[in-house]
Amino acid sequence: MAIVSFKNTVIHNLLSKPKTRKVEKEYPQGTRGHVENDMDLCILCGLCSIKCPTHAITVDKAEKTWSIRPMSCIQCRCCVDNCPKKSLSMGLRFQEPGSEKVTKTFKQSEKAIAAQEALMKAAKERAAAAAAAKAAQAAQGGAAPAANAGAPAANPAPAANVQPEAQKAPEEK
Repeated sequence: MAIVSFKNTVIHNLLSKPKTRKVEKEYPQGTRGHVENDMDLCILCGLCSIKCPTHAITVDKAEKTWSIRPMSCIQCRCCVDNCPKKSLSMGLRFQEPGSEKVTKTFKQSEKAIAAQEALMKAAKERAAAAAAAKAAQAAQGGAAPAANAGAPAANPAPAANVQPEAQKAPEEK
């Protein structure tokens, strides 16, 4: 008798529409989805690739590219938490499964590259100006530091000329 009722259920399932429907689900804020990178803020420092426990992130400074292998990423958020410029964030959508391994590569825009080069040039100019100011101060104030350095040495010199009392006593006799 059980075989007949099972047979009816199978036939009913084969001939009718499914009772469930596909629902597009929105994930709540704070859900760990996929890693997103704002390449205009990214300085390609490589901290994200160093901190990634699965080595899913690759940074190429010469090519100015940032790559991620989404299927290797475990959504641990280490890269996001350690990004100094906060260019990384966690998206709300999970990575869709696929039949082949994919590497997503992002390249910095020319605008971002030019801005970083301008910052580097300004930093080098500030460092050169600071070194020049320090050299000028050393050349101008060369006598003043020597006088300050000589002041503590002046006190021990007279003390060296004073003989201990044990040596004075035999000379006076």
